[in-house]
Amino acid sequence: MSKKLKGLNQKGFTLIELISVMIIMGVVASVSIQKFDIVSDTASERALYTGIKELNIRESLVWSNIKISSEGYSTDEELYGPEITDLGSIYKWGPGQPGRLTGGTLSFKSASKTLSRQESTQSSAGKWE
Repeated sequence: MSKKLKGLNQKGFTLIELISVMIIMGVVASVSIQKFDIVSDTASERALYTGIKELNIRESLVWSNIKISSEGYSTDEELYGPEITDLGSIYKWGPGQPGRLTGGTLSFKSASKTLSRQESTQSSAGKWE
């Protein structure tokens, strides 16, 4: 039987309650950090695939413009230019710039992919894969 002393303030938390709350908060924090890392990696991969789609769209656009021009399409050399592969400072080509007509490694934050370029022909635009 416990005696309650009159005049003492007995409001508050016990040590066991405080420790259990700290343990629960630690578990929640460790799980959420792991989830954040997974989400961050997934976002980098999606951004990389968006960059590859952008390369293919640029190839198609330049190829279409050459096809409808008065000179028409003649070779893949005239289609390819540095403006096609320049995706801005957030994407990196490594090492160096991509091969003139072959490909290279494209990186975005933690994600990277080695790309090859299928040459364009008279009937279809080039494609990065």
